[in-house]
Amino acid sequence: MSEQKDLGVLIADNLKPSAHCVTFYKQASRVLAMMQRTIIYKKKAILLRLYKTVVRPLVEQFTAAWSP
Repeated sequence: MSEQKDLGVLIADNLKPSAHCVTFYKQASRVLAMMQRTIIYKKKAILLRLYKTVVRPLVEQFTAAWSP
């Protein structure tokens, strides 16, 4: 199966966006794991702000391709 990237969206030959979704899911998971390892002071307000700033845009990016 061949995949091409167009305007930042990874599209397969069968026109399913699953490869794009998997790519951004893995990236969001890596960011969450990095936050878990590096943030020592885990106050709810700080973690929520970090999530909204860093992780949520990644999730929203693959959601647009998954369900336009």
